[in-house]
Amino acid sequence: MYIRRIPGPQSVTLPDGRTMTRADLPPPETRRWVASRKAAVVHAVDAGLISAEEAVSIWDLSDEELASWRAAAGRFGVAALKATALQRYRG
Repeated sequence: MYIRRIPGPQSVTLPDGRTMTRADLPPPETRRWVASRKAAVVHAVDAGLISAEEAVSIWDLSDEELASWRAAAGRFGVAALKATALQRYRG
């Protein structure tokens, strides 16, 4: 049995002290993006677990979409990733 090594770190420690691995990320076939799934991708990219290019290709996102998630989460926190908060945070 062979174990395929993936490039990059196996786990990262987030600023709040939690440890995140690739197992904590949403499945590649995700089509319904709730705030917690968006936050997991943003945290993984910001912490260096995966690259932005890898995230775009895995979940079939546009560069602008991922950039807007990262900007909203960085500026206002995870609450800004909720679909109902669009007008409050992104106006």
